Amino acid sequence: MEMKILITGATGLIGRAVCQLLVNEGHQVVVLSRRQASVISLTGVSAFRWEPETELPPAQAWESVGAVIHLAGESVASTRWTDERKRRIRDSRVKGTRNLVAGMRKSSAPPKILVSGSAVGFYGDRGDEILGESSDPGSGFLSEVCLEWEAEAARARELGVRVAFVRTGVVLSPSGGALEKMLLPFKLGLGGRLGGGKQWFPWIHIEDIVGIFQHALMAAAVDGPINGASPGIVTNEEFTRELAATLNRPVFFPVPEFALRVLMGEMAEVIMASQRVVPRVALDTGYKFKHPNLRQALESLLKMTRRT
Repeated sequence: MEMKILITGATGLIGRAVCQLLVNEGHQVVVLSRRQASVISLTGVSAFRWEPETELPPAQAWESVGAVIHLAGESVASTRWTDERKRRIRDSRVKGTRNLVAGMRKSSAPPKILVSGSAVGFYGDRGDEILGESSDPGSGFLSEVCLEWEAEAARARELGVRVAFVRTGVVLSPSGGALEKMLLPFKLGLGGRLGGGKQWFPWIHIEDIVGIFQHALMAAAVDGPINGASPGIVTNEEFTRELAATLNRPVFFPVPEFALRVLMGEMAEVIMASQRVVPRVALDTGYKFKHPNLRQALESLLKMTRRT
């Protein structure tokens, strides 16, 4: 069923791929962005300027919109966390979502569906505990942010909107994100596990995280949280070994946890957290993973890298 879909965060790693898929499927896509000029490169979309933390979306942006995919948020892993950086991470998600839902409330005909971003950071550092969508939130900065973020999105239910939260894991893509940062040291034979390497690593192929957003949009059974992580979850040590083997490179010395904390400060929590996330809702509601196996997923991504 074709519809008009409003998207925020369209210029990010996931947003670009989601826009392209929806346009290819014949949907009409309209984007809210503080950087309208950046949206020009996204073919088949129209754009409205929006400052998420300080204003409601323009009223005309809601015309005939049937669904919203909300991905806007300050990058978590791009720089060391300062107090100001943490404020921006929180406010871009919490205030931005609050203003988005307030805009829906003012619309004469609110959309019927909101698929909002969230993250596996919701669960915190949980060791070997198996984490499904009904698991309790963890503790720490990212857990608190995700809890507030989802609570703001959930307020759209007061308008009769179906709300889904995609708790996204570590997205592997040839076009940026974690894999891009890992490839050079591994190609040089300098890749190694992080810390003890026993922490669970909730990875997902870019095609599958886009597929899960699409599934959450279209499947009425998805209401509430849905984990955006592959069923083929591995530890950091296993991920390191598979990536090195795919590149035909040795596994080098591990990076000690204390060194990560010195280099990255509090942000090291993101890398060292153990999250044994399982995508129960995706599987139970009929989503078929394209890349459930890590080795096959890495081979696919490296082929895509060579083509770009």
